[in-house]
Amino acid sequence: MSFTSIPILDLALAQDPATKPGFLDDLRHALMEVGFLYLKNVGIPDELFKEVATEGKAFFDIPQEEKLKIEMKNAPSFLGYSRLSAEVTAGEIDHREQIDLSTEHPIPDQLAPRYYNLLAPNQWPAPEVRPKFRPVFTDYMRRMGDMSIFFTSLIAEAIELPANAFDKYFENPPSTQQHKLKIVKYPDVGVLSADGKAGNQGVGPHKDSMLTSYLLQASNHRGLQVQNLEGQWIDCPPIDGTLVVAIGQGMEALTQGVCASTTHRVLSPPAGEGARFSIPFFQGVRGDAEFEELDTVGVGHVSEKIKAQRRAVLERTGGRLDDVEFTFRKGGASKTLGEATLRNRVKSHPDVGERWYPDILASIREEQAAAAKRRTEEKNGNSNGLGNSGIAPEGKTVEAH
Repeated sequence: MSFTSIPILDLALAQDPATKPGFLDDLRHALMEVGFLYLKNVGIPDELFKEVATEGKAFFDIPQEEKLKIEMKNAPSFLGYSRLSAEVTAGEIDHREQIDLSTEHPIPDQLAPRYYNLLAPNQWPAPEVRPKFRPVFTDYMRRMGDMSIFFTSLIAEAIELPANAFDKYFENPPSTQQHKLKIVKYPDVGVLSADGKAGNQGVGPHKDSMLTSYLLQASNHRGLQVQNLEGQWIDCPPIDGTLVVAIGQGMEALTQGVCASTTHRVLSPPAGEGARFSIPFFQGVRGDAEFEELDTVGVGHVSEKIKAQRRAVLERTGGRLDDVEFTFRKGGASKTLGEATLRNRVKSHPDVGERWYPDILASIREEQAAAAKRRTEEKNGNSNGLGNSGIAPEGKTVEAH
């Protein structure tokens, strides 16, 4: 039988030599059986969490003209404000409004690879409008970056790798690594219907792309659901004092399948319940890392004992069943993680792609058209699996909760 609830882990136990072994055992179970977990006592002051939630929710109350001054399509970085229903997942519109931020970097050199455009200054709301917004989120992202890299070292230890096994995929020093954050508002279905927007997809079924992500559920709404190995959707409701940790496809790939990347989705709140607010933090990786390197170098050899434990999980549940294909692999259009990230951002935000990356967007649309043709041929029983193009489809990963 697959999991029916999400485990809760206490990060403080990892700080004490007496309790750390038990913590690592519980973490290994969560990594192999679930791919999701709640994490409490992460070392960030409660007051900062409260300020993050307050400032995050208040952002959506500022005048629309102020939000449009920092709209995402103003810059090639994919940082900034996105209007309601501006993003697409699994071929359907996501009914959410959001702002994307990251740990800040200077504007890249014009001769740098195009994916360096993702490393840029944020588009912040004017300080006259929200004077505390920038300092609060700058502090929060810095602390979360430190915590996420520490937690990744614990993942390595939990599967009996050296604590520094993932360090090669972070910038050196780690303080220069870009991490990303979203502040998301999911209107309830009643508001969406009044605006003429059908459906309750807050975010469609997807897997996160890289190593780990950490979600602060900033309101008391249900909506986040995780798909277990039997294909059932399991609620992941807010629990005070916790972050929700999701394992990404990059982590699954680097650990040779031992750490599970789990499909999840967000449903819009029912009519009359008000908006759901969510603040996910996405741990970054070094954009220059190549997919070939992931296969040939990786994080080291995961022992056969650990791999056997993961195989036993799959055998016990009759194999893996979920709604999203595993797509973190070489052989697509991208050579580096940075290129893959850029293509996924263009796919999710075609309005930004049209303005800044029309050639990449055209390539993606050609792939989508070829994939649609293949599906039609398969449905009609006239396909070799690749249609007439001979091109394997490029998968979709998303960053949202």
